[in-house]
Amino acid sequence: MTSPIRALLASAMIAIGLSAMAAQASAEVQTTGASGAADATTTIPGNQLPAPQPPFGGVIKNDALTSTPWWAPRIVPPQQAPNVLLIITDDAGFGVPSTFGGVIPTPTMDRVANSGLRYNNIYSTALCSPTRAALITGRNHHSAGFGVISEQSTGFPGYNSIIPEDKATIGRILLDNGYATAWFGKDHNTPAFAASSVGPFDQWPTGLGFEYFYGFVGGDANQWQPNLFRNTTQIYPFDGKPGWNLVTGMADDAIDYLNRLNQTMPSKPFFIKYAPGATHAPHHPTKEWVDKIHAMHLFDGGYNKLREQIFENQKKLGVIAQDTKLEDWPEAILPSWDKLSPEAQKLFIRQVEVFAAYAAYSDHEIGRVIDTIQEMGKLDNTLVIYINGDNGTSAEGGPLGTPNEVAFFNGINEMPVDVQMKWYDVWGTEQTYNHMSAGWAWAFDTPFTWFKQNASRLGGIRQNMAVSWPAAIKDAGGLRQQFMHVIDVVPTILEVTGIPAPHTVDGIKQAPIEGTSFAYTFDKANANAPSRHKIQYFEMMGQWALYDDGWLLSTKVNRAPWEAFGPANPDPLNNQVLQLYDLNTDFSQSHDVAAEHPDKVAELKTLFIQEAKKYEVFPMDASVAARIVAPRPNITAGRTEFTYTHPMVGLPQGDSPSILDASYTFTADITVPEGGANGMIVTSGGRFGGYGFYLKDSKPVFLWNLVDLKRVRWEGPALAPGRHVVEFDFKYDGLGIGTLAFNDMSGLGKGGTGTLKVDGNVVDSETMAHTLPMILQWDESFDIGSDTLTGVNDADYQPPYTLTATLNKLTLKVNRPVMTDADIKKLQNAEATAVDGNPIKHVQPGPQ
Repeated sequence: MTSPIRALLASAMIAIGLSAMAAQASAEVQTTGASGAADATTTIPGNQLPAPQPPFGGVIKNDALTSTPWWAPRIVPPQQAPNVLLIITDDAGFGVPSTFGGVIPTPTMDRVANSGLRYNNIYSTALCSPTRAALITGRNHHSAGFGVISEQSTGFPGYNSIIPEDKATIGRILLDNGYATAWFGKDHNTPAFAASSVGPFDQWPTGLGFEYFYGFVGGDANQWQPNLFRNTTQIYPFDGKPGWNLVTGMADDAIDYLNRLNQTMPSKPFFIKYAPGATHAPHHPTKEWVDKIHAMHLFDGGYNKLREQIFENQKKLGVIAQDTKLEDWPEAILPSWDKLSPEAQKLFIRQVEVFAAYAAYSDHEIGRVIDTIQEMGKLDNTLVIYINGDNGTSAEGGPLGTPNEVAFFNGINEMPVDVQMKWYDVWGTEQTYNHMSAGWAWAFDTPFTWFKQNASRLGGIRQNMAVSWPAAIKDAGGLRQQFMHVIDVVPTILEVTGIPAPHTVDGIKQAPIEGTSFAYTFDKANANAPSRHKIQYFEMMGQWALYDDGWLLSTKVNRAPWEAFGPANPDPLNNQVLQLYDLNTDFSQSHDVAAEHPDKVAELKTLFIQEAKKYEVFPMDASVAARIVAPRPNITAGRTEFTYTHPMVGLPQGDSPSILDASYTFTADITVPEGGANGMIVTSGGRFGGYGFYLKDSKPVFLWNLVDLKRVRWEGPALAPGRHVVEFDFKYDGLGIGTLAFNDMSGLGKGGTGTLKVDGNVVDSETMAHTLPMILQWDESFDIGSDTLTGVNDADYQPPYTLTATLNKLTLKVNRPVMTDADIKKLQNAEATAVDGNPIKHVQPGPQ
C-alpha cells in the first residue's frame, strides 16, 4: 500500500476513535487479491501465533494440467497499521534532555516532541535489563524474569533472567502479524549464561521475535571496539578503521536496513527497537562532539548551579509543576561544588562534558535514522516513541567518578582525583571505561532526588518521553501528564496497530498483558483525562515502592548505588523506614506525610505485598554485588577442569571458566618453532581488567591487569625451539564465595601466591596482596590462541597477537575453597564484613 493511502487511513482512525477502530480491525479479517493467487494477502485474527496454515483451496488431480494451484495468502498487518520506531536511551534521568529543560542539546527529541507530544510522568524500574524486559513484553519486570540485570540473576522465577514462553514480546507478536522486525543496539535481555556461540539462542533478540539484530548482548560496551553481533555472529566492523564508533555504526546499519526493506518491499511496515548504549558508561563520544560541548561551557559553574538552571528551565517549559520543590543538596553524601578542590572541579567538568557529548552525539545519530524514514515518505504514518532513559542517571561512578567502570564493580568506588588525572587528556577515548561524578547524576535527575538503582525515589524511576505520529496525533507540542509505566508501551502499540494480544504462541497459553494502553492520550480531547494506569509496584534490590492513584509509599533510601559491596538487609520487606507522598500535590516527592496518614501507610504496604506476590517479587533480595558472583547454570557449572586443543575466541564472561576467588592452574603444552614465538595462549578480560598468559620474545608471561591501576607480572626465560610445558599455578588465601551464604563478603578479593613453571621448574613466584573479587571486563571474552578487542597490557602487545607457537593442549583446573566447620561457626557468630574487610553497620528498622 502506498504511503499517502496509509497516511489517510491512519488519520481516519482519529475520526472514528482509536479504540473502536482497533477493535474492529482485530475482529475482521482483511484480504486482498483473488483467493489462492500469488499476490493475495490477509490479516489474521491474531489469537493464535503462528497463524494456523489454511487448508489447501485448489484442486489436485493426477496431472498438473487439470489441477488448480493455490497459494496461502501472505500475512500482513491491518491496513491502517503504522510503522513503529521505539527508541530507548540508557541511564538518563529526567533532567538530561533539552526537551525537558536540560542543558544538553537533544534536537531530535525536541523535534519528536514538537511534532507530537511530551510525556512527563512515565516510569521505569530503576535498572537496565528489568526496564527493557518490561518494555518489550508489556509485563512487569519480575513477571518477565528480570527482577535485576541478567548478570545478577538467581534461581527464582522473578530473577532468573529468562523471559518466560508465556510472555511473548512485542517483536514476536508483530512479526507473526506481518511486520518486519529489527533490534539495534543494546540487548541486555539475554541471560549472561546463554550468551556464547553455542547458544541456546531462544533468548537472543532473534529468538524473541526480532528478525534482525545488530548490537551488543550485555549491559554495556566499549563503543570504540564493542563486543558486537549481527544476529548471533560476532563481527568486527571497526577493524582497520580508526575513529569508528558504534553510535554512528548502529545508525548506519539501521539506515541500511531501512533502505533495503523499502527498496525490496516498500509496503511492508516495520517495527524497530533502537537502543543506543548512550549514556551508560563507558561514555565514548567522538572528539568532534566533545569539542562542541566544551565550547558551550555548559558546566563551568558546577553541579549545584546546573541543578538550579535545569529546574528553572523545566518550570519555564511547563514540564514540571510550578510549585515543585527542589530539595536541599545532599551534603551528607555529595560535597557541594564550592567545597571541591580546583583539581577536582577541573576533572569533574571534563567528566560531564564527555557525558553530555555522548548524549548529544547519540541524539544526533537517532535523528539520522528518523531523517531516513522521512526521506522514504513514511514518517507521517510512523509512530515514534522516544523514551529518555531506562532508569535515572547512573551514580555508579561514585562521588569522584572513575576512568574505569570495571574498578567500580570490583569495589574501587572512590578513586582519588590525583590518580584519575592520569587519564584527563584521554577521558572518553579508547583508553578509558569512564564514568562521571555522582554529583552530576544528582543534577541530571532534577527535579527529583537519588539515582539509577533507587526504586523508591523518583530520581531512579521517573523518565520522560516524546511521541509523534503525524497522521494521527494532531495536538503538536502538547503535554501529557497521566501516570504511565514502560509496561504500557506494548498494549499501546497493539492498540494502534489493530493487532490483539495473542491467546497462544507456539501452543503456549499467554499470560495477560499487565500494562495499560496510553493511546487514548493521543487524542487532544483526552489531554487532561485521568490516567488509566492506577496501581504500580516498584522493587529493586530490596528498595521498594507502591503507587496507588497519586499516592506513593516508598522505602527510605538506605544505600547509595556505589555502596554495593556489603552484606544485604536481611529483611527488606520490613526492615525499612517507610515514607508516604501525595504526588498529586507534591510533584518531586519532597514532603513525607507518613506520620500524618499511618492508616494509609499500612493500607499501601498491604497492597504492595499483594502486588509483590502476584508478580513474583518474592523472595525479595537486597544484595547487590554478591549476586554478581552467585552460581548460575552456565556451560561451566559444576566443572573444575577444562581442556582446549584448538584456538577459540569470543567466549563471554558469563559462559567462561571463572578463576576469581579461587585457586587455579593453567597448563599449556606448546611447541616453539625455530626463530622463537610470540602470541597469546589464553586471556580473559582486556585493557580495563583481566589476565593473560602469553609469549613475548619466546618468554612465557602471566599477567594480571588489576583494573588498569596495577599490573602484576610473572615472567620466565626465553624458551628454546621445541616442545615445552608452561604452567601458572595460583594458590588463593581466602574462603571464597561460600561466605556469601552468611551474608558476608570477607571471602572475596583476598590475595594469594602465583608460581610460573617451565617444564616443571619454578621460574618466577610472586604474592598478590589482593585479587579482583567480582568481575573481569564484562564486554571482553575468554580467548585462546589470540586476543580479541583490547589487550590486558598495551605495553607488551596489541591484539590479535596470534600465537605463533603450536598449541598442543591447554588445561585449566579450578580449585574453589571449601570451608571447614570452624570457618562456618566463625561466620555464623561474626559481625558481617564487606569485601574490603570492614565491619558493616546494618540499617535499623524504622516506624512502619
